Formats: sequence, structure tokens, C-alpha cells
Amino acid sequence: MAMFMGCETKNTLPDPLEAGWNNKAVCEVIEETSKLRVLKCTFPPGVGHERHYHAPHIGYTLKGSKFRIKDTTGVREVNVPTGSSFSKDHITQHEVLNIGDSTAVFLIMEPKE
Repeated sequence: MAMFMGCETKNTLPDPLEAGWNNKAVCEVIEETSKLRVLKCTFPPGVGHERHYHAPHIGYTLKGSKFRIKDTTGVREVNVPTGSSFSKDHITQHEVLNIGDSTAVFLIMEPKE
């Protein structure tokens, strides 16, 4: 099993596009070039994203909500406001569930190596 910074990598987990929720896709590719992939991920209330890995990426919240996040640090609840951005410069893994009352939408921008 491949490991990077204490997280399982794509060798054992799906990426955000491959991962879904109850066998339904939550992300779609809205742009892809040789240098960049942009995903739009939509989570109505009660919908999440099964455990998956993220390569280094930048994200932007088009519509926020409240999430339960499970990762290597444990489980926590987080309010994700509209207009917030986030980034990771290393491989990470998590599972999320929208526990709020509004549909959340994110853009995930993944540079390709």
C-alpha cells in the first residue's frame, strides 16, 4: 500500500471524481486541459462524498452549508461559508456529509504534474 504524509493515496482510494455517494456521482468535470482539471461538486442536504483522496488542489465554495468531516484527525462539524476558499499542497483523504439545510457547491482545481 502506498503512503504519503500518513495518508493512503490513489492506490487504495478513489479520487474526488471517482468517489460518489450511494453509488451516485457528486462531482463532474467542467474543464480539463493537460495542466489542470476543474471539478464541480454538488451536495444537497443529506448527501456526502465517500472516503476519497485529494491530490494537491485549490477549492472554492460557490454555495456553502454545514458538513461533518471525517479524516485522519477525527470527526468534526464545520460551517463552510459561501465564497470561502481552501487549498492543500499535499495528498489528503477524507469523507464528508452535508448536515446543513442547503445544497453546497464547490469548485475543485487540481493542477496536473
